[in-house]
Amino acid sequence: MPNQDQTARIRAGQGFIAALDQSGGSTPKALRLYGIEEDGYGSEAEMFDLIHQMRARIIKSPAFTGERVVGAILFEMTMERDIDGVPTGQYLWEECGVVPFLKVDKGLAAEENGCQVMKPMPDLDALLDRGVAKGMYGTKMRSVISAANAAGIAAVVEQQFEVGKQILGHGLVPIIEPEVTISITDKAEAEEMLRDAILAQLDALPADVEVMLKLTLPEVDNLYKPLVDHPRVLKVVALSGGYSRDEANDRLSRQTGMIASFSRALTEGLSAQQSDAEFDKTLDAAIQAIYEASVAG
Repeated sequence: MPNQDQTARIRAGQGFIAALDQSGGSTPKALRLYGIEEDGYGSEAEMFDLIHQMRARIIKSPAFTGERVVGAILFEMTMERDIDGVPTGQYLWEECGVVPFLKVDKGLAAEENGCQVMKPMPDLDALLDRGVAKGMYGTKMRSVISAANAAGIAAVVEQQFEVGKQILGHGLVPIIEPEVTISITDKAEAEEMLRDAILAQLDALPADVEVMLKLTLPEVDNLYKPLVDHPRVLKVVALSGGYSRDEANDRLSRQTGMIASFSRALTEGLSAQQSDAEFDKTLDAAIQAIYEASVAG
């Protein structure tokens, strides 16, 4: 069973979930935005050392506490590493009061019917066992929807819930993330299809389980309110999806019951070249703005 104190923290939702889960493919971009170009490291190992240093700097900042940040999503390699000699997940909960989640997907398959399901995860059970041992509360996995195509959306949602049941079997809470691409012309139609497909899957779940949902901020305010209110849903969180922090916060503030789970919008403005005082001030302002948007609804 999931940790009940952590469940209560997520259910109350007085804050947001920090997405600190950039993986191998997105790490160079994250480092570049942080002020470290690709010529600043000579190997993949050095790259991952630098991204861990960035994440540890964020987590250890006095701005990063459970008062405004209720959860954090970690990349597998971050889960396996320590902060000040303490496993990262344990540090998050015991030192910060922040609930730890683990990104489990291995990337996206080729696009079909305007959508991308997740690549196969043959080692998922072993990863979930490690996640439980490392104190993870839940998981996150991402698919992508780039067209209002009923067959494509159905395939994405069916796979997400199928894998979600496997995750629930390990006593972890899955964050189901079917991201809708923000630039598509039929985004609003795709979001309606997605909502209905998710509702059908939620209605079929056993009465004694809960999942979380991570969704692109919708074109129609409170489109996802039926999901927020569904008894099988612990929390609905929003991804920034390429919106600027200001626009993401503005859209989020109009959604009742949704909280943020931002990645790039959280780290916007942070730099390796900043002094600790400058870094903490910039992070504090970002956290406060995202927090206010998360509790506004």
